Amino acid sequence: MIQIAFLQKLKAFGRDEDGNITVEFVILFPLLMLILVMTIELGLILVRGMMLERALDLTVRELRLTTGVTRQHDEIRDAICSRATFVNDCDTEMRVEMIRVDPFDFPAINHIPDCIDNAESVSPVRTFQNGQSNELMFIRACMKFDPLFPTLALGEALSKDESGRVKLFTASAFVQEPR
Repeated sequence: MIQIAFLQKLKAFGRDEDGNITVEFVILFPLLMLILVMTIELGLILVRGMMLERALDLTVRELRLTTGVTRQHDEIRDAICSRATFVNDCDTEMRVEMIRVDPFDFPAINHIPDCIDNAESVSPVRTFQNGQSNELMFIRACMKFDPLFPTLALGEALSKDESGRVKLFTASAFVQEPR
């Protein structure tokens, strides 16, 4: 008798449609929030990358046209940082490489960009050479940043260093104008 009453209540529960939307909400809401968080994270990364790319292009144009002026790493980094409006802590988080390249005997450029590692107390600039008239130059700017949501979806899937920071870099090549 108790089993029959239990089965009848179970059947009634199965046919009841009260709270039906709650189940759908509980299943779909986390998925939609995850997509929203990933979209925000990706948007911020793309804006940072775009602003870094634009700043490097404007700085390269200035470098190309001012042949004969010897620029140091910090001057070029500061010029890039002044133009990169959406990049946080640019003056302390960015490293610039500039390499003189022979177009007829193209050397293998290290595919891993030289970024600042905050774990090291002193890390000198790996490669920085000023160019002369008609020389082909390769320049690369690299910086590291913390993802907005480091443990969720895209932030977790990004390639990070030991301290959990993501590497963002851009590169360009140009020929120094003749004097």
